[in-house]
Amino acid sequence: MTFHTIQIITAGFFILAGLFFFTTATLGLLRFPDFYCRLHATGKGDTLGTLLMIVGFMIYEGFHLLSLKFILIPLFLFMASPTVTHSIGRAGVTCDVEPWEKKEQSGTEETE
Repeated sequence: MTFHTIQIITAGFFILAGLFFFTTATLGLLRFPDFYCRLHATGKGDTLGTLLMIVGFMIYEGFHLLSLKFILIPLFLFMASPTVTHSIGRAGVTCDVEPWEKKEQSGTEETE
C-alpha cells in the first residue's frame, strides 16, 4: 500500500463517519418527541459531523495552505454552534415551549 492509498482510505473513513453523525442528527430531529430533544440532537450531531468531514477533507487534500483554511471552519463552528443552540433554546423557554412528558397508560397495570 502506498501513502496515497492510506491517505484516501483514512479520509474516506472520516468523511463517512461525519455523514453517519449527520444522518443520526437528522433521525433525531425526525424521531425525538419535543423541541428540546430535537435541538440537542441536531446541535451535537451537526457539530461533530462537520468536524469529522472537514478533517477528512484536510487529510484528502494533504497538508498545505488549504488545510490551514480548513482549520478555521471548525474553530468558527465551535464558537457559533453552542451560541446559536443556546439562543434557540432560550427562545423556546421564553415562548413557554413545554418539555415532553411521558404519559401513563392505564391499561398496562397488572390486576390481581
